[in-house]
Amino acid sequence: MVKIAITSQGPTLDDHIDTRFGRAAGFIIIDPHAMTFDYLDNGACQVRGQGAGIQAAETVARAGAEAVLTGYVGPKAFKALSAAGIKIGADLHDVTVREAVRQFNEGRITWTDRANR
Repeated sequence: MVKIAITSQGPTLDDHIDTRFGRAAGFIIIDPHAMTFDYLDNGACQVRGQGAGIQAAETVARAGAEAVLTGYVGPKAFKALSAAGIKIGADLHDVTVREAVRQFNEGRITWTDRANR
């Protein structure tokens, strides 16, 4: 089973992607084929002064995610995700989580090899 983590503004597939990786409201951890998912609240990272991206990377790694879909990922978070072997699909904007999963399933995600924030 593949698991991907998608930054989300809320707990449903119809919520929009949160473009901020480290300070996202939460993460939808989903099997993109079965469409079964869990929501992980990331509220504690929203108020951190520093280290939000690293903490968020640790959260999605512990959840077993093999890939992350988001808008922006900073250099520290990128390094932490890469070290964990997690692929990063960035530059997603103005789409719902459901649409991001559809793009993933159709092979339309552009994987990044560097931070974009």
